[in-house]
Parts: sequence; C-alpha cells; structure tokens
Amino acid sequence: MRSPDFSTLIDLLRDRAENEPDRQIYTFLSDGETISGSLTYQELDRQAKAIAAQLQSMVAPGSRALVIYPYSANLEFIKGFFGCLYAGVIAVTDNPPRNRRTLFQLQKRIDSSQANIILTTKDFFQYIQSQLKLIPNLAAKLKNLLWIATDEIPRSEAKKWIKPSLNSDSIAFLQYTSGSTGIPKGVAIAHSNILHNCAVLSDAFKTDSETRCLNWLPLFHDLGLIGGVMQPLYGRFPVFLMSPLDFIQQPFRLLKAISRNKITHSGGPNFAYDLLCEKVTPQQQETLDLREWKVAFTGAEPIRAKTLEKFSTTFASCGFRLEAFYPCYGMAETTLMVSGGKNNELPELVYLDRSQLAKNRVVTQEQPTQQGETKAVVGCGKVGLGTEIKIVDPETLTEASDGEIGEVWVAGASVGKGYWNHRQETAKTFQAYLPNCPGKLFLRTGDLGFLQKEQLFITGRLKEMIILWGRNHYPHQIEETVEKSHPALRQNCGAAFAVEIEGEEKLVIAYEIQQNYRSNLDGNAIVNAIRQAVMEQHLAEIYEIIFLKPGSIPKTTSGKIQRQLCKEKFLADNSFDRVWRWQSQSSLGSDLELLNLSSQ
Repeated sequence: MRSPDFSTLIDLLRDRAENEPDRQIYTFLSDGETISGSLTYQELDRQAKAIAAQLQSMVAPGSRALVIYPYSANLEFIKGFFGCLYAGVIAVTDNPPRNRRTLFQLQKRIDSSQANIILTTKDFFQYIQSQLKLIPNLAAKLKNLLWIATDEIPRSEAKKWIKPSLNSDSIAFLQYTSGSTGIPKGVAIAHSNILHNCAVLSDAFKTDSETRCLNWLPLFHDLGLIGGVMQPLYGRFPVFLMSPLDFIQQPFRLLKAISRNKITHSGGPNFAYDLLCEKVTPQQQETLDLREWKVAFTGAEPIRAKTLEKFSTTFASCGFRLEAFYPCYGMAETTLMVSGGKNNELPELVYLDRSQLAKNRVVTQEQPTQQGETKAVVGCGKVGLGTEIKIVDPETLTEASDGEIGEVWVAGASVGKGYWNHRQETAKTFQAYLPNCPGKLFLRTGDLGFLQKEQLFITGRLKEMIILWGRNHYPHQIEETVEKSHPALRQNCGAAFAVEIEGEEKLVIAYEIQQNYRSNLDGNAIVNAIRQAVMEQHLAEIYEIIFLKPGSIPKTTSGKIQRQLCKEKFLADNSFDRVWRWQSQSSLGSDLELLNLSSQ
C-alpha cells in the first residue's frame, strides 16, 4: 500500500481528508486503557487549518514555534504540530516541562531555535505560568513570547487559512538530538526527509490495510513522532496512542492494550522489554493474547540478545514469537530509520571474540563460551530504498577493510539538512566524504559497527569509547557486566565512563541500587562482585564505584543512559544523589575505602 508521491505533508494529509474524510486514524487511550478521544483525517485537516490560520495572523512563515503538550494531550499535540506545518511555521518539539529544572531546559530550547511562539493547551499554559511566577528571572526572559492555547481555537477559523508556499525541501520541524553524547542540537528535517523515511518504514514493516499500531513513546521524540504519527498517516492504518507515563507506572497496560486491540505493530527501546519481563506477573500473563503482534520493533539503544530471548520465553504462553522481534537502527539525524531486519524471521545474532573486539576486529565464534570470551551482538537489519551505509576508519577517514569495525556513515534522502544554527557542527557531521565516492556527502553517525552479509551490527559509540591499559572498551558492555554481577543493581540504570586522573584514563561506575536493598546495604559485597566481574570479563580495574538512589541516573527521553552527563556530574564534585561510594586508593586498588554517605 504505497502512497503516491507528495511534495509536502500538507499535500499528504489533504489527500487523505478529501478521499477518506471519515476514516479514523488516531485514537488516544486514557490511562493506557480507555478510549478518550480520536481523530479522523477530515477532523485533523480542519483543526490544522484553524490553528495555522491563527499562526499566520501572528508570525511569519519560517518562524519557529515550540510545540509542548502534556502526555495526556497527544491528540492536541498532533493538531498543533500539523497546524505548524499548514502555516509554513517550523515546529520545535520538546518534552513538556514538569518542574523548575525542565523549565530552564525549555528556555535553552527556545534560545537554540529562536522560537518566538509556543503552542500548548489552555490548562498547560496556566500551569506553566503558575510555575514561572516562582522563578521571576526566567519569567522575565520569556515574557516576550507569544502563546496559543490550540484547544480554544474554533474550527470555523479554518476558512481563513491560506496555503503556504512550500516545496519538498522546506523545513518541517527541528528534531533535537537526545543529548547522550553532547549538547542537544536541532536537526533540520525537511518534508522530503519525512516522506522518504515513511516509505522506508512502510517497506521495512510491510504495513497494509490490516495493520494496527500502538505507540506509547513520547511524540516529541523521533521514534514516537515519525513512527507513531507520520507513518500511520502515510500508510493509511490506525494507531492507538497512550502516555509514556501510563506505561512506566504500570507496564502491564501496554501488553493489555496490545492484546485487547489486536495490535500488529508496536515496540520501543530495549529497556521497555526488560521492564515488561520484570513487572508483568504470571497472573497477568494468563489474560494476554499476543498472537496478532507481528512486528515488535526494538531500537534507539543497544539491543541485548538476552533481552530478546527472555521476553520471548516469558511471553511465549501468550502467543508471542521470537520471530516477531524486529531489531532496527536509526537516529534523529536520519529522520528515524536507517536499517531493519526482515519480518517473521529470527533476529540475526553473532558471537564476537572479545579480545579481537577490543582491537576493532570482527572475529566470530560458532557458539558463546562459558568463560565470557565472546560477546553476543544483535544485527540491526539491512538498509533499503536508496539509503547507503559505509563502514569507515575514523582515523584515516577511508573505508574500513573487511573484518574491521569502523564508524557507520550514512547517505540517503532520509538524512536531515543539518543542525540548526550550527554551521561548523553541520559541516563536520553531515558533510563527510570518501575519496572513492566523489560528489557524495555522508552523515557521520558516531556509532561503531560492521557489515556482514549486508547486515548492520552496532558495537558501540565512537565518542564513548573507553581506553584502559591500551585496550578499547564499550561502555554498554561494561554496564551489562556490572548489572549482572549482583541482584542489588537495577537493570538499565547505570553508567560506565572514563575520566582523566593524572594524565591517565580511569574507569568510573555509577549504578542505582534496588529499593529493597537500601535498608540493609552490604556495600563491600556489591563492590567486590562488581570489581571481580569487570576484571574477569574486561581485564579492567575500576577507579570508583558510586551507588545511587533509584531514579537518579540521567537518561534521555527515550531511555538512553546519558553517560556524558554522568561524567559531568562526577567531575562537578560528584553531584549525584549518592547512597554509597567506593574509591580505589592506588592504581591497582590494593587499598580500599568504602564511605557510607547515607544509610537512607
């Protein structure tokens, strides 16, 4: 079910509204369970025109508008976003601020994009204003902003709408990077980028008229916006939406909604599947029917083979099949998806020799070894529809040889136009070239990986590489070792990073402690378990271990560990919410110091 060619998303939605006006596309599940609202193509088209008319009376085309809505107002977010598109205004998506810290982050997003108007709901506008009264300095900086409560705009305003002069290269919105490797930057995404990536997704996921999608991911994030909003519009299939908070608070709600609504396509980052295995009880499993779930996509963070195995085993009795897993790879700079697997096939898996992996060499083994000498890496599928991947030596900037790990470079119509108002960063990241590919520009992803039989395997990040005793180490592999070393450590809630001490890189571990272990914490036992596991698996000595309270490890909105921010917190006089701290007093850790910083 391929859509005809369109120049812009406005043309796409207007075509749907004219030909299928009463077809329902977006349905919101309040509390993740009860249908509380829906939108047809025609309703969305009319609301977008009304909002656009209001915008056109206030700001010029090409202006930036911040689009911030509470998670409970997903349908209003969609109306506001398309209202920006219909006005020729560049939308800037952001996490809805919920406290003082996030209000200051809001200001940074405004400064970065030079947005001069904010779209939200009437209630959320009043909430933000009440919070700003408590922060006079910030309120003064934001006083000149224009605000629109889009839920108060009558549909009759739609008749005032004037179609803007746009083309396929016009910027639709600024998609901010997660900030896991540095300062967040707005990626300029054009209408053509979105339409091309939707074509990639349709081809990869094999969507058709029988597809039924469920999206719980935040709509200001690329995975939620492109995969959960744009792709259903492009592919003409319905999508159910739920708040990410409803999922996090009660993960069972997601599977219950998939079962009840006969969902065929849904998914999320690796941590979501771990959370479902941990929180959904055997009694709840008995009520589920997951046989219709054909595509369970997973991406946005390292994909763990054990997570796929555990989830498929845990929910096999509910009808879930391992073949439903769809590992994929993408990023904000490529609109969303770069590569993906094949439907209804087992995920590709290779076992890499760890000693050779540390040397950026690909040496595979037939089976994993009991001594932990191999690393299981899940394939992220193949590229499609004109997208191209090269594996490049980051030192020589030439293509890596077969059997070598290098930086993943991407070229294709889904690659964004660059970073908004960051000319040097744009040139460095979006305009790389290879001697044997004259005239072609590549995106440097910063991810390390290799190709094997056209399958992409991601092994780590270039900027987060840790070098200890002359050996390369990937942080996520060390983190996986750490969290397996003792049951007191929370899954997917820790970071491994390196700091320079007296001219030498040192390894630091920061990990959250399970709530039920904090009242009777045996810090010595946990430290010893961590140190032994890391030494055995990675031949690395730890400089410092920090135990944190639950919920205190910095993460992005998609659940990625913000290792760079963890490092900054560590260097800023250990500004973590700590429970315990251990530090080696010598290069070999012969003198141990365990400080009980808090017994609570």
